[in-house]
Order: sequence, then C-alpha cells, then structure tokens
Amino acid sequence: MSKRTIQLLLLENVESLGIIGDVVKVRTGYARNFLLPMGMAEPPTEARIAELQAERAEALARVEAKRTEREELISRMEEVELTLVRSCNDRGGLYGSVTQRDIADALDAVGYPGIDIRAVRLPSSIRRIGSYEIPIQFDADLRVEIMVVVEPDQPLEEREEMEFDDEGELIEKPMVPAKKAEPETDKADAEVSEAAAEASSE
Repeated sequence: MSKRTIQLLLLENVESLGIIGDVVKVRTGYARNFLLPMGMAEPPTEARIAELQAERAEALARVEAKRTEREELISRMEEVELTLVRSCNDRGGLYGSVTQRDIADALDAVGYPGIDIRAVRLPSSIRRIGSYEIPIQFDADLRVEIMVVVEPDQPLEEREEMEFDDEGELIEKPMVPAKKAEPETDKADAEVSEAAAEASSE
C-alpha cells in the first residue's frame, strides 16, 4: 500500500465507496479531510470488523432490496413519455427552464416515485419547446432513456398571428406599394404642371 492511500473501516454507508463494515482503500487526503473528521470511518481492527458484521448484513440487505426496486422501476420506464406544459415566447423559448427537479417531480406524479434528481442525467436545463431524450441512471448498469416533451401553454401559431397583427410584416406589406406610388404621383403632377406652363406661355 502506497503512502498516498490508506485502508479504513466504514462506519456508515458512503455513496460510491461502500457500506458500513466494508474495509476500503482511499486517498489519505480524502481520509484525513472528510471520512475521519466526519466520523464516517476509522482504522480497521479485527474486533471492530466483527462488531459491525450484523449492521453490515442489514445494510447489504437494504442495498439489495433497493437495487431490486430500481431494476423493476427501470423496466417500467422503458416506454415513458412525459409531457410538460410551459409558458414560452412566440419562437419557442421558455420563460424559465425545465430542470432535473421538474422531471423527477413529473415522474413521481405519473407513478414513478423516489427518483433522486441526481439520477436525472440532464446535461443542462431545457430552455426551448421540443422533444428530448433524457437518461435516468441509478448505477452504471441501471439506465434507461425517457422522452420528455415540452409543449407551449398556447399554440405557437396563435402567438405568431397575434404578433403579426400587432407589429409584424403582415401589416407593413400592404403599405409598401403605397409608399412607392407616392413619388410616381408627384412626378405625374409635375408633368401636368409643366405642360400647363408651356401651354400658357404659347
């Protein structure tokens, strides 16, 4: 064992490291700065390992039960499609965003409870209307992708029509020919005035 690592006996479950009663090898900095001062581990002895065997067995049973529950949950989620309705602008940009918490809460609401937000592997918050494939991952081998569809609270077509009516191109287009016709009218008036002036001079 190198000087950079140390063996410790876990006194409680530590995520991604082990369960109570496990003897694990960790970096000395992690041990000295976190595990030891937090009372989560101690140097292993045969006596302490023996003392923790019963608690370790109970913790292992809970871990196995939780894994079985997650396996069943993953199998049920293979065809899941969530629909979330959000307010947005006429171009589909959300007023706000859809977060890991929103997705976990939505899954809970449709019968998939107890999903930690860390299991929702959302690279970044969703900020636009659309469909997204989102991984749900509990362990390296417990993963499923669900479809999250973010829909507008009002049809985008109606929003576009309203915008065009108030300030868009549909109002401006009929005005363009009229603006171009004005110089031609002025020119015609000028020609008539010139013709009248010539006639009077004769």
